[in-house]
Amino acid sequence: MPNITLTVNGEKMTCTVAPDEKLLDTLRRLGRTDVKKGCGEGTCGSCSVLIDGRLMTSCIVFSARVDGAEIMTAAGLGTANAPHPIQTSFVKAGAVQCGFCTPGMVLATKALLDAVPKPDVSQIKMALDGNMCRCTGYVKIIEAVQDSARVLAGENEVPHE
Repeated sequence: MPNITLTVNGEKMTCTVAPDEKLLDTLRRLGRTDVKKGCGEGTCGSCSVLIDGRLMTSCIVFSARVDGAEIMTAAGLGTANAPHPIQTSFVKAGAVQCGFCTPGMVLATKALLDAVPKPDVSQIKMALDGNMCRCTGYVKIIEAVQDSARVLAGENEVPHE
């Protein structure tokens, strides 16, 4: 079984993986429970991570294929005590109901705003297309993305609690 090296949320680590092991399973084995296990087919977005800055569903990526990669999970974006503005916007908009899709939605938002700092609604919908939410109906999520864009552009102030 091969050894691979990953940098997960800034922490470099080496681990042994089976040739057919998916990145989702590797990350969860390494304690990254913010990466959710949903469909296992790459369609729900719950397991989304950023791999070298690119949004990917980790349930369809072989771990051995990302040897040497930088992986960011939602926990690497911010913490409960020091949330990223995107995370704050999701909470403020009420876009976090059950929370299962939230890590993937937050990372999809980051990937979108890194590429398109001021997206329109159609661009937001396209960017979130690979993420399923069964709770919010997406209205609050779209509002959260719009608020995130304004905050990151310096147009809205992030509330301090």
